[in-house]
Amino acid sequence: MPPIRKLQWIELSQKALHKNILSLTNLAPNKIFAACVKSNAYGHGISEMVTILKENRRVNYLTVHSMREAIKCRRAGWRKQILLLGPVELCDTDAILEFDIEPIVFNTQFLDNIGKQADKFNRTVKTHIKLETGTNRQGITEKDIPKFAKVYKKYKSLGKPYGASTHFANIEDTTNHSYAEYQLEQFKKLLKVMAAHDIAPKIKHTASSAATILFGKTHFDMVRPGISLYGYWPSKETYLSHKLEGGKNNLFKPVLTWKSRITQLKKLEPDSFISYGCTYQTTAKSKIGIIPVGYYDGYDRALSNKAYVLINGKRAPIRGRVCMNLMMADISDIPKVKLENEVTLIGKENKEELSANRIAEWADTINYEILARLSGEIYREIVL
Repeated sequence: MPPIRKLQWIELSQKALHKNILSLTNLAPNKIFAACVKSNAYGHGISEMVTILKENRRVNYLTVHSMREAIKCRRAGWRKQILLLGPVELCDTDAILEFDIEPIVFNTQFLDNIGKQADKFNRTVKTHIKLETGTNRQGITEKDIPKFAKVYKKYKSLGKPYGASTHFANIEDTTNHSYAEYQLEQFKKLLKVMAAHDIAPKIKHTASSAATILFGKTHFDMVRPGISLYGYWPSKETYLSHKLEGGKNNLFKPVLTWKSRITQLKKLEPDSFISYGCTYQTTAKSKIGIIPVGYYDGYDRALSNKAYVLINGKRAPIRGRVCMNLMMADISDIPKVKLENEVTLIGKENKEELSANRIAEWADTINYEILARLSGEIYREIVL
């Protein structure tokens, strides 16, 4: 059976990913480098990203949110360390041992379960304590530390925590980093409390993308970049802060290009309505290209009548509401458009570039969400 031609696909640039890793490791030299591949590698495809990352010697760890993601990484061929950032069901603690995962811990019952299981099979487990410094999501406070110390001392398999971490609440959305400075001081304070209870960690890590880019003092022993790994600045404020400190401009290159094809060409008369709700009406004779992409695929409905795509290197405005599986683009002024013509939804065509940043502005959200919501069912291919 001949291969089915793709009507929608994502291209992933190996060259861009390796460039981004080089830029980040140059910003944090001689540190353990943990590449964040949670949320389907920020929409890029976790298996595809592992295929590229396992060939890069600079990458020591992967970070994931769920056990399911950790298992996907192992099955994609990742043999180095995996740090699991999110929760694990108590009944799944045996998978920590089976797949050799390093969990972040933030409740004693989970830690107790791991200790029992590991002692039973005479195994050692590396765990990382998440310290609450002011983000108020996952994490433990100063008063919790004695309870955790008691559990660590109860099980031979646990020893001491391998790592201690925290996460900054307001390091990328502002140029005023006073709250990040406060959290950093809280982290150092809690490390002293851990040491006083004889559970000082071997490694410490706090640095997200923004922290890795902006603050060397947050690097400690390991950095954990996410969005910048994939070629995007965490925010305009991060970019501005970096530039104000004399930083370089071309650190990152987007890894992902999102494409589709025109599956029908339509000629419409003046005063014709397009799509649901009759929200767009033509004012002249128009030529419309139908594109088999919609909000199911991750193309936000909020982009209706706002966004454009690239066709033959030209901007083609979206007309009418974005549907679940289809959307319509005005190609009236773009010459030589044919059936199955390529359409770029994110990426470059000739001198035009359409980034996740631009789409995020139209949808009143952030680049993270635009990328992470790309459907896992879209075909992905690795390119040079």
